[in-house]
Amino acid sequence: MARQPLLVGNPVLISVDIQGHPQEEPGTAGIPMMAGYRELVANAERLVAAARANGVPVIFFQEVHRPSGLDIGRETDGSEDMHCVAGDRSTELWPTLTPLGDEPHVVKRRYSCFIGTELDILLRGYQASTLILIGGLTDVCVHYTFADAHQRDYYVRVVEDCVGGSSRPAHDASLNAMEYLQSGARRSTDEIIAAFQAHRGAAPQPSLTSTIGASA
Repeated sequence: MARQPLLVGNPVLISVDIQGHPQEEPGTAGIPMMAGYRELVANAERLVAAARANGVPVIFFQEVHRPSGLDIGRETDGSEDMHCVAGDRSTELWPTLTPLGDEPHVVKRRYSCFIGTELDILLRGYQASTLILIGGLTDVCVHYTFADAHQRDYYVRVVEDCVGGSSRPAHDASLNAMEYLQSGARRSTDEIIAAFQAHRGAAPQPSLTSTIGASA
């Protein structure tokens, strides 16, 4: 069983749907959510700051759906009600976790950050090898993004104290499933910050080609 180094090659931090407003209670906008969202946000703030300070690119994802439901697909067939509706305050990116300068901000219509987005193109531009996932939900958007990245041959790390699930059992089960795919995938905020500090590289220049992570 291979356990890879924490960071392999060029890392990229991916913030998955850290949305909402400080004056609103998380988990009240159509999606069930376990407790601890504000702790997740606090750790995400630390990770984004560390990435920026050490030349690690950050990509911000935001799930958004039209009020008509035209692009919601099957997402309300299970436990979720209509959610992430354009124009709702709860749909906006968390105010302290928004892109700066030319950091990418990608709107998505599906759970996985790869489906119907430019993520593959951005990752090739960054010559990315290792993806670090934070945000939510652990058992939905984070998990499906992890699985899609794994099948595209990226090294993937999930920051287990910087993701939150629809429930604690679902969160724990999903973390175990990701660890099953890549031994050593589950990491802490402190571990990732230390790895970023050790990396200390400037963000790579955009490139037209990459041998890792090409679309299947």
